[in-house]
Amino acid sequence: MPSFQSLFANHGDPYMPFPSNTPAVDDLASLSTAEIAVLPVELLAILQREIDERLKHDKAAKSRFDAALAVRYATRAAEERQSQAKDTGTVRFDDGDFTVVADLPKRVDWNQDQLAAMVERIRDAGDDPTEYVDLAYKVPERKYAAWPEAIRAGFEPARTVKPGALKVEIVPQGGDQ
Repeated sequence: MPSFQSLFANHGDPYMPFPSNTPAVDDLASLSTAEIAVLPVELLAILQREIDERLKHDKAAKSRFDAALAVRYATRAAEERQSQAKDTGTVRFDDGDFTVVADLPKRVDWNQDQLAAMVERIRDAGDDPTEYVDLAYKVPERKYAAWPEAIRAGFEPARTVKPGALKVEIVPQGGDQ
């Protein structure tokens, strides 16, 4: 196992080797969360940094790989879609001993002002707009926080706050990441 340079130079030797039985990132999947939780904080910090670096590297590799597949197959997929009179969706074609599945999803955006006008027309005609469209009301938290207390009080019964997922990051004291 390679030695790791410590992020924590003030904790002794700046090149803090860990014992050969120290878990590496590849070992984490076989350990329980309890086993990982009791590792030394210095090792947790190193593992966290290594995982973040791997994720960044793998995300860049995936992006490059997907772009290469698009270069290789986009034209053929477009031709297949055109032959099937499809603008979007999934097409299949062979390349050697493999079947290529090329999916071009449909992305639809709706003009919110025009939809609101249509909802009002449907209501004015005596119909129920919820039979045609999904209606959702949202209040951005920054707007809510800026409201006067009297207005917030009226909306309070409709508001539920739930905690998100805990995110923990280990950083050296007195320094940036």
